[in-house]
Amino acid sequence: MTASEEDPTSVVRGRITNPADDGAGVAGATIVITPPEGEPISIETGDDGSFEAEVPALGATEIELDTDSLPDGVELREGARNPLTVTLNSGRPSITVAFAIGPDTRQVSQWYDDIPQLIYQGIYFGTILALGSLGLSMIFGTTGLSNFAHGELVTFGAIVTYLFNSNGMSIWLAGLCAIALGLAFGWVQDRVLWRPLRHRGTTLIAMMIVSIGLQFFLRYGYGFLTGGETETYRDFTTPTGYSLGPISYTLRDLFFLVVAAVLLLVVTQALSRTRLGRATRAVADNPALAASSGINTDRVITIVWVGGTALAAICGIMLGFTQAVKFDLGAQILLVMFAAVVVGGLGTIGGAILGSILVGLMIELSTLVVPSELKFATALILLVVILLFRPQGLLGRKERIG
Repeated sequence: MTASEEDPTSVVRGRITNPADDGAGVAGATIVITPPEGEPISIETGDDGSFEAEVPALGATEIELDTDSLPDGVELREGARNPLTVTLNSGRPSITVAFAIGPDTRQVSQWYDDIPQLIYQGIYFGTILALGSLGLSMIFGTTGLSNFAHGELVTFGAIVTYLFNSNGMSIWLAGLCAIALGLAFGWVQDRVLWRPLRHRGTTLIAMMIVSIGLQFFLRYGYGFLTGGETETYRDFTTPTGYSLGPISYTLRDLFFLVVAAVLLLVVTQALSRTRLGRATRAVADNPALAASSGINTDRVITIVWVGGTALAAICGIMLGFTQAVKFDLGAQILLVMFAAVVVGGLGTIGGAILGSILVGLMIELSTLVVPSELKFATALILLVVILLFRPQGLLGRKERIG
C-alpha cells in the first residue's frame, strides 16, 4: 500500500519479547490490525519478535495480539490491555506499540518507601531555612520588629551571587562577595532607616508597615535587575547524585548542610557565651535596663541587623541552587520563616532552629498526601495548630506574648 494524500498510511511496528527468557523475541505470534475502514490486516512476528505493517491512517485503529498464537509457556500479562486502540492520521506517520508478556517483574514502590528520602530533604531544607529564620528571630528579639522585608534579604544573597557568577566570577568567590555585601547591607539598613525611626519613637506597627513598603521596593528592584526571569548559577547546578540505602544525596548538598549546621552552632554559642551575646540577650530582655547598665543598645542592635542580614543572604545563596534564582525567591518562603519562628517561639534562638527543622519536615512529608505545589501551605497549618494550643511557641515564654 502506497501512501498518498488521497489514501494516507501509517507504519505500525513493535516487538514482543519474553522476560522469562532473558528478553528473547517471541517468533510466530499473530498481530491483527483492524482499521476503521476496510479488512483486518494479519501479520506474524519475525524470529526476533518484531513486526511491522503499513496500515490506512484513517483514525481509531485496533491492534490485537492473538494469544492463541503464543508459544507454550508464554502468556499475556494478567491485566494487560489487549487489544490496543490507537489513533492514526497523516500527521502520525509511524507508531510503536508494545504488549506486556509474562509476570510483572517491576518493582513498584509503596508510599512508605519515600519516607527516608523525604525526612532527609526535610532536614536539609529546614537547616537551610533556619539560617534565615534565625536572623528574623534575632531582629525581632532585640527590636520587637516583625520585619516583612526579611524575605528580600534572602533574595539579596541569591541575586548578588548570580550577578557576580554570571559575569565570570567563580561561584565560591561570588558567594563570599554576596555575604560581604549582605553584612554591609544590614549595617546600611539600620543606620539609614531603622535607627532614625527608633530614635523618633516610631511605634512597632508603623515600623512594620515601613518594612512592608521596603519589601515591595526591594522585590521589584530585584525584578528590574533580572528582568523577572528565573535564572540559575553557572556552576554546580547539576552535581553527581549518590545513594545511601533509600536516600539519594549530592556532595554539594551535604557540604551546604554541614556549613549551615556549623554556622547555626557558632551563632548560638556566640549568643550564649560571649560578652556581645550576653549584651544582645540583655537588650532583648529589657532595652531600657540594658542601656542604664552601660550597654550601647544602638551598637548591639546594629550588630544584630548586620548578622541577621548576612545569615539571610547565606540562606538565599544556598536556596538559589535548589530553587533557582528569582526575584521573588524570598517572598515564597517569608511566611514559612515566620511559621518557623512562631512554632519554635518568637525571639528565641533555639526555637527558630527547632521550628525550622519541624517546618522543613512537615513540608516535605506532606507531599505523601498533598500535591507538591501545596506543600508550603502545610507549614501554615502547623502554625495555626501551635497558635491554638501553645501560642508562645515550643520554646517560648508566656511573658513574651503581648
